[in-house]
Amino acid sequence: MHIRYMVMAALLAAGFTACQQASKDNGLSLKGTWELVDATTIEKDSSYSTFDTTHKMIKIINDTHFAFLNHSAQPPADSAKHFFSAGGGTYTLQDSTYTEHLDYFSDPAWEHHTFAFTVTLRNDTLIQKGVEKVEKLGIDRVIIEKYVRSK
Repeated sequence: MHIRYMVMAALLAAGFTACQQASKDNGLSLKGTWELVDATTIEKDSSYSTFDTTHKMIKIINDTHFAFLNHSAQPPADSAKHFFSAGGGTYTLQDSTYTEHLDYFSDPAWEHHTFAFTVTLRNDTLIQKGVEKVEKLGIDRVIIEKYVRSK
């Protein structure tokens, strides 16, 4: 009888762990550090690249939070003229819908907004597409960002 309870406990624990993993990642493992390699914006009827080769940007995703850091790849000698932006907050992942809740950002006008993206993961490439809308700034556009997992 003791062995039967041990087997049942092991099966329940395995089932709980599998359900927990499936509900969090849904087969997508977004956790890690990602480097931005391409970005496109669609506004009204125009589509244009917003990827700037003079900057480097990474996104870091853990179990509950995300953060992104963006800076000049070749900083100027005068550090007061050095570009840097950063932001982060919590996120949810439901199937292929990745939703960021931006709690912190270099520009406070963006804080406390939620942005939903459809994500696809192919090998070490993450593509996210969604709407950025911040009414008080007059921003309403679709963005498509492509990241490669950092090693």
